[in-house]
Order: sequence, then C-alpha cells, then structure tokens
Amino acid sequence: MAKLNIAPTKSNLLSIKEQLSVAQNGYELLEQKREILVMELMRIVEQVKLLEKQIDSTVEQAYPALKNMLKIVGGDRVERIGHSVKYDFHIKETRVNTGGMNFDSIEVELPKQQLFYSYLGSFADSDKVMVEFFKLLSLLTQMASIRTIAWRLANEVKKTQRRVNALDKLVIPQNRETKTYIEGVLEERERENTFVLKALKKRK
Repeated sequence: MAKLNIAPTKSNLLSIKEQLSVAQNGYELLEQKREILVMELMRIVEQVKLLEKQIDSTVEQAYPALKNMLKIVGGDRVERIGHSVKYDFHIKETRVNTGGMNFDSIEVELPKQQLFYSYLGSFADSDKVMVEFFKLLSLLTQMASIRTIAWRLANEVKKTQRRVNALDKLVIPQNRETKTYIEGVLEERERENTFVLKALKKRK
C-alpha cells in the first residue's frame, strides 16, 4: 500500500495519527451498522418467504373458485358482477424505521369489503371468489410494501459494505504506513542529532 505523499514532520505525524484514529473508529461503527442492517434484511427476507407461502396458498384457493364460478354462473354474468364491483384504494408513501434508519416505503389502505350486487341472482360462488381475491389483494399489497423496504435496505447494506471495505483496505493501511514512515524518519533524525551533539561535546 503506497503511503501518503506528505512531509515527515511532527505536525504531520500528529495529524496522521488523528486521521488513523478517526478511520478506525469509523470502521468499527460502520461494521456494527452493517451487521445490524444485514440482520434486519434477513428478518425481512423471512417475512417475504412467509408472505410468498400465504400468497401461493391463497392463489390455490382463489383461482379454482373463479373457474368453478365461471362454470356454474357463466362468463357473461360473471362479467356483469365484476363491473358492479368498485373499490377505491389509497396508496401513500410512509417512513419506516428499520435497523435505526428511516426508509421510504409504500402503504396501501384497503377498503372494507362490501356487497356490490343484490342477493337476488347472485351465488355463493360469487361470495367465495370475492373473499378469496380480496384476501389475495391484501397479501399482494403487503408484499409490495415489504419488498420496497427490502430493496432499499439491501442498497444501504451495499453502500455500507463499500465504505467498510474502503476504510479496511485503503484508508487505514495507507494511514498506518504513512505513520510508520514518518515515525521512522523522525527517529532517524533524532539519532543523527544526538550523534552530532555528542561529536560537538567531544570537540569541546
């Protein structure tokens, strides 16, 4: 590792010692931050896996129910029922604190489930399809929110890892080598000065 190109003086030695101390403290703090972020990311990944299982299970219920409804009720009537269903969904940005850091995420507010068609001319299959797909929609909105957090958290882990690597592989070794070099030069100068003083004393 190449040392810094600075003059080997006492003032520069004090300065490089201070920089080295700051870099080492920064490395320790960033390493702690990285570990916390990785733990949080792993926790969120587990949540994503659990949601994926719930979504798969709900899909296995929802689509067969829809197919059964199409067989019994008929495509035209299913389409008319579908056109009568109208929900308003509200999506808003939120701030989520994870691992001691704030991340932008999204939150979807689902309305309460309602009956948009009359009991006359409707079927139990229609209600089952509504229930299953509403449940599926709820799970998908949760997945969208948590994946947003996971993506931002993963980016923060990458940034932190790059900073940790820069300190560990570049800044700290460079400062250490510069410190060692300056100390060596100053010690050599001190020995030379001592030798000169002794020589002068002998002459006197």
